[in-house]
Amino acid sequence: MAIADDVFVPGPASHRARLDLSCSAQEAFSLLCSVEKWPVWLSMLRSTRRTTNDGDLRIGSEVVIRSSLPGEEEQMYEVDALIPNYRLSLVGAYSVRRRLDFRIEQKGSSARLHVHISYPAYHGKVGKMLDRWQRGRRLSSALDDSLVHFKGLVEYRRDAPVLADF
Repeated sequence: MAIADDVFVPGPASHRARLDLSCSAQEAFSLLCSVEKWPVWLSMLRSTRRTTNDGDLRIGSEVVIRSSLPGEEEQMYEVDALIPNYRLSLVGAYSVRRRLDFRIEQKGSSARLHVHISYPAYHGKVGKMLDRWQRGRRLSSALDDSLVHFKGLVEYRRDAPVLADF
């Protein structure tokens, strides 16, 4: 019975996904740091933009995201953790319970991408349960599909022999 109670603890709803990539961590991380390209592969996002174009992404950089996640349509996020070629984490500027966390592990000549999205689920246990039924499965499925799109973008080689006929 205690296990069932832990499943519906009020607080942030979260979704996780991971996928193996046939590329280096550097290649994957460079695509990950291209914030403007996130809507191309993260299907739950409508648009993303940085508030300033002052070079590379760094701790404290602000990103405005329009998404289909619960809450206001446009949210401000701030980079709160950045370890080159390993981790990029964004936290909601006005709600620390909103978080996008990306982590890349190097595994020989390949890499593995881990994504964790969390957002507040309001109205206690019932609200979290309703969120899981209404949005949770769709969001989890969209996150899995998004990682497949990311894999296609990062592994695409224009000069590959398979594409020579095109």
